[in-house]
Amino acid sequence: MTARSSAVALPRVDNSNASPRPRSRRRGPVARFRLRVTSGDTIAIGPGKIDLLEAIAETRSITAAAKAIGMSYRRAWMLIDQLNATLRQPAVTSAKGGERGGGSRLTAVGEDLIARYRRIETRAAEACADDMAALLELVK
Repeated sequence: MTARSSAVALPRVDNSNASPRPRSRRRGPVARFRLRVTSGDTIAIGPGKIDLLEAIAETRSITAAAKAIGMSYRRAWMLIDQLNATLRQPAVTSAKGGERGGGSRLTAVGEDLIARYRRIETRAAEACADDMAALLELVK
């Protein structure tokens, strides 16, 4: 499985968007990277979709993944459908219920997508650490 947090040793930098766990409120200013890849008017890849993919990898269920990250089942399905439609190959495959129940799993494309997205976040945070710290110092 992939690492969930792209946290880098930065003062008051919030990478909680990198984790599908419930978010805690922090006091004071925070800086967050919110990388999005668009295709036309559609957000093809973004932090919510990555969080959802990570939760699916853990739970092997879109329903359980949505619940784990505080997202509605309907929204989760819409995001997965949208994600799969914008990629050359699907990131998630699902099996319908039956005697043993259904389930969802990431494809190799889905696993690669998470790894690349988190690596970009980490590298960006590392490259900008000094500027981000200085920027945060300007905020009350």
